[in-house]
Amino acid sequence: MTSLTITHIKRPGADRLESVTTENGVIKGWNLPPEGEVLDGRGGTVAPAFIEPHAHLREPGQTQKEDLASGLAAAAAGGYGTVVSMPNTSPVVDDPATVRALIEKAEGLGLARLRPAAALTRGQEGEHLAELASLKEAGAVMFTDDGRTNENARVLRLGLEYAHSLGRVVSVHAEDASLRADGVMNEGPVSEALGLPGNPAAAEAARVARDLEIVAQTGARLHIQHLSTARALELVRAAKARGLPVTCEVCPHHLLLTDEALRSFDALYKVAPPLRTQADADALLAGLLDGTVDCLATDHAPHTRAEKERDLLEAPFGIAYIELAFPLMWTHFGERLGLTRLLDLMTAAPARVLGWPVPTLEPGAPADLVVLDLEAEREVDPRTFLSKAKFSPWAGETLRGWPTLTVVGGRVAFRG
Repeated sequence: MTSLTITHIKRPGADRLESVTTENGVIKGWNLPPEGEVLDGRGGTVAPAFIEPHAHLREPGQTQKEDLASGLAAAAAGGYGTVVSMPNTSPVVDDPATVRALIEKAEGLGLARLRPAAALTRGQEGEHLAELASLKEAGAVMFTDDGRTNENARVLRLGLEYAHSLGRVVSVHAEDASLRADGVMNEGPVSEALGLPGNPAAAEAARVARDLEIVAQTGARLHIQHLSTARALELVRAAKARGLPVTCEVCPHHLLLTDEALRSFDALYKVAPPLRTQADADALLAGLLDGTVDCLATDHAPHTRAEKERDLLEAPFGIAYIELAFPLMWTHFGERLGLTRLLDLMTAAPARVLGWPVPTLEPGAPADLVVLDLEAEREVDPRTFLSKAKFSPWAGETLRGWPTLTVVGGRVAFRG
């Protein structure tokens, strides 16, 4: 029997200090006599540990960028108890043995819990469906060709229908590759001023529109990743009004940064889909407020410093900041969203997208917990990141609301 008691903590919205005891990986109860290891929560606010529905952990084959140990440690430091990893690795995660190996390795690390997504198509090449039933049996929780766009509409339709029969959601990087072309940033006045190839908002909107028609035809669930444009959000809002089974996520970097950052010519700001305009960012925030956006995801995408120091045409796409997601959102949008909504976007909402039980703090629930110091202010120092990507657009910025303790399955995964 393994027990853990966390003392001097507050439930969200409460002022009274309490204690919670976990036993054998579940919450035993509140304000019981302390058992097992006793940790002082130092007056922090406790919540279910966050769920990350979209992260790139780079294993297998790209471990110079990140590996399970560094990525899951970084996730735990960010308050995440569970991470859904993307399959665009080397080799692609498209066979059951790889799924099982990833889960087994992650379980031995004692960090955040890994729940791999598997490729929708073999090799993520978009032509032939992967063995979805076998992948589900091995532990794959989602199917996606993220990292590539699904150009073949018929294959996507078949994948949606097959995944739906298995009780799994398909998530898509919704972007028309021919419209995107070789764009390295948002197409608009800034890209024109800089003389850089642009990726138009229409690339995202056109693909979202197509995919929503396939959802209407099949009735299968679809999750749209990292929405970046006001127009695509409008399409999702209209689809939901029609009752279509579609969900979507937004990433903090698309709320906080715009294409103006690319005037620096710093590839740190090169992401896919690209940073858009302030009007787009404002629309995405409105979508969070009115419920059109279902959940938050980071699209944590680590690269080596050498790769991100290449020029904008050659550098890879991606920002890595899974350790900063909650402090960024709480600092910049806490007053607008409120704590209850923000926690929902990072816990219950991704669980609903994935079809999982909604996490709670009730006795009998899994002991996946995060303690947050909502008032603590700290400067972002990428040198302290547990991720291998020790650089950040927010380096030097003072943020508040830092995780101080993350518990996963009743064991300590991070202690700040």
